[in-house]
Amino acid sequence: MMTIDKFNFAGKKAIVRVDFNVPLNEEGKITDDTRIRGALPTLKKILADGGALIIMSHMGKPKGKVNAKYSLSQIVDAVAAALGTPVKFAPDCAKAQEAAAALKPGEVLLLENLRFYPEEEGKPVGIEKEDPAYEDAKKAMKASQKEFAKTLASYADCYVMDAFGTAHRKHASTAVIADYFDADHKMLGYLMEKEVQAVDNVLKDIKRPFTAIMGGSKVSTKIGIIENLMDKVDNLILCGGMAFTFAKAQGGKIGNSLVEDDKLQLALDIIAKAKAKGVNLVLGCDCVAADKFANDANTQVCDDKNIPDGWMGLDAGPKTQEEFKAAIKGAKTILWNGPAGVFEFDNFAGGSKAIAEAIAEATKEGAFSLIGGGDSVACINKFGMADQVSYISTGGGALLEAIEGKILPGIAAIRGDK
Repeated sequence: MMTIDKFNFAGKKAIVRVDFNVPLNEEGKITDDTRIRGALPTLKKILADGGALIIMSHMGKPKGKVNAKYSLSQIVDAVAAALGTPVKFAPDCAKAQEAAAALKPGEVLLLENLRFYPEEEGKPVGIEKEDPAYEDAKKAMKASQKEFAKTLASYADCYVMDAFGTAHRKHASTAVIADYFDADHKMLGYLMEKEVQAVDNVLKDIKRPFTAIMGGSKVSTKIGIIENLMDKVDNLILCGGMAFTFAKAQGGKIGNSLVEDDKLQLALDIIAKAKAKGVNLVLGCDCVAADKFANDANTQVCDDKNIPDGWMGLDAGPKTQEEFKAAIKGAKTILWNGPAGVFEFDNFAGGSKAIAEAIAEATKEGAFSLIGGGDSVACINKFGMADQVSYISTGGGALLEAIEGKILPGIAAIRGDK
C-alpha cells in the first residue's frame, strides 16, 4: 500500500478529502478550527513536495441542494491563513475542470461543498424507501454517484483520503473515487494514518490490562461496541444514563432517571455475558441525584438502586468514582467513549472528571489511551487535559464503527480491506 511519506507529489495534482465540517457562528466565522489544523500536515507535505493541491470537503447537511449557509466559501480565508498561501475557490465542485487544469505547483484550490450534490452521499432524493420505485431510483443514483466520483477524480493525478470523520460512509469522495486511481496513486493522509494506528493499538495490539469506558445515555446505541469489546477487555466500565437501565434491570428503584425499559433483559444479558467471559464489569453503586434537570438543582448522593421518587441520577457518586479509578489504575490500554454524567453542568461533571484524571495518570504511567466520540472529546477539552492522553480521535461515528469491528469504506478503498 502506498503511503504519503513514500509518495513524491512534485509536479502532481493531488485531490485530498478532508473534513472541514467546522462549526460557524451566525456571522459565518469559524468557532473551532481543530479540523483544519488536523489536516495541515498532509496538505503542507503536498505543497512542500511541489505539488498542486485540490481540497474537497462537505459541510453540514444540505441534503443534496445548494444552501449558502453551508458554503465552503466562508472558510477560504481561514484555510489560506492556516496554509500560509492563497486559496482559490471553485463555486461548483462538479464543474471545476478548468480551475483544476490551470492549477500550478504550489497552488491550492478549494472545491465547493460536495453535499450540494445528492450524488456525493448516493441516496435517492425525494422518494421514500417504501415507494415501489425506490430500488430503481437507488440503482440510478449509484450509477450517478460513480460518474460524480469519476469527475472529481479527473481533476488530479493522485488521491489522498484524510477525513476519518467520514470514513464510515461509502460516499463518492470518501470511497468510490478511489476506484479511479491505481494502488500507487491513492493513499491515506497523515491524520488518517494516526487514526487507523490508534484504533489498531486499541483493538489489535492490546497491552494488558485493557480498560474500556462506555458512557452516554443509551445502552441501545452502544450494544454493538459492548459486544465486540467483551471479547477484548479486562475491565468494562458502563456509565452515564445507560447505567440506570442496568440498575432497574437488577430490581433497583431509579426515580425519574433515564431508562430504556425495552432494554432491561439486554442489560441482564450483558451482565451474564461479562461474568461468563471473566470481564470485570463496573456499573457503580451510587449516584448524584437531582430534583430537576438543571445545574442549580437540589442534589443528594444516594444508592443508584434506591433513588427517591421525583429525583434523577445525573452523575456518578463518590464511591462509584473510586470504582472507576480502580478499574483504570494500572491499565495499559484505555478506551473512553461517552461521559459519566451531565458534564455540561459543572455540578454534575465530577464523574467524568474523575475518569479523565485517572486516564491521564495511567497514561503518565505508560498506558495507551484513546479518547473518542464527541462528548468524550468535549469532556477532556473542558477539563483542559487533552495533552495528557495518548490520542484524541476526530471521528465520532467512524471511531464507533471501527470499535464495533466494522470495516470502514474510506479505509478499505485505500487498503483493500475485506
